[in-house]
Amino acid sequence: MFDKLRGAIDSAVTKATTKELSEKNLADAVWELQMVLIQNDVAVEVAEHICDLTKEKILGTRTGRLDNISKFFKTAIHESILEVLTPEHPIDPIEFATEKKKKGEPTTILFVGINGTGKTTTLAKLASVFKDKGFTVVIAAGDTFRAGSIEQLEKHAEILDIRVIKQDYGSDAAAIAYDAIAHAKARHIDIVLIDSAGRMQSNKNLLEEMKKIVRVAEPDLKIFVGDALAGNDALSQAKEFHKAIGIDGAILTKVDADPSGGAALSIAFVTGRPVIYVGVGQNYADLRRFDPDWFAQRLIADN
Repeated sequence: MFDKLRGAIDSAVTKATTKELSEKNLADAVWELQMVLIQNDVAVEVAEHICDLTKEKILGTRTGRLDNISKFFKTAIHESILEVLTPEHPIDPIEFATEKKKKGEPTTILFVGINGTGKTTTLAKLASVFKDKGFTVVIAAGDTFRAGSIEQLEKHAEILDIRVIKQDYGSDAAAIAYDAIAHAKARHIDIVLIDSAGRMQSNKNLLEEMKKIVRVAEPDLKIFVGDALAGNDALSQAKEFHKAIGIDGAILTKVDADPSGGAALSIAFVTGRPVIYVGVGQNYADLRRFDPDWFAQRLIADN
């Protein structure tokens, strides 16, 4: 994963650090880096910020050996990327749910995103994570729009031995979410996972419906699920969902097939919300906690 961007960064560093890093040479090197980032699905404002941080870290540096220059430049880029990805207020859903459980309260999590990102499968993966940690779970089938969505969710629930609260297609998604939360409180269930229709971010009517779900269900966490392969499209989606309901974090799917990693960098910086998990396969176990340092290291060759 990230082979394309990692190779491009390495090439840019090698090309740019063939002489002492004077201020002019550094400016040329940083410009080269910025172009590489933008060409690999990193949003312009994010690329500019990473480059500004990198320049600050190495401005005025003097070293006699070219390999040391290259290593120092890579280290500065690594630290800048890590700074962009490290959230001011990280979220650990397991820790959050543990604290709520101590108070005798269920944790409600709403999943949002457009069709095709793997939102429903991601919900099932997180349900599996919670079950493995000893939590009880119920799922609200809030996607009453896409044909087959309820059946897909029920299939996952059957495998995981989790109950689904549902109604007919076309029903009020907010009412389903409300029923699931009431069910959880009555049965002392720890976790309520709310699916939602795969809304196109430009569909204002569906965005309004999503706002209604938030008003009625008052979810503890609102998680955007985005496709890492969508690049800047994923960023655009995350920005619109964040504007509409205020997302608390993101899960990126298909990261195992992502050649660039630009979506993770862009979403974390632009929304100011952390990437919480990444999907690296189709199995329930293929949902991993996102580690900014792990990510940054894989973007910098030989770091």
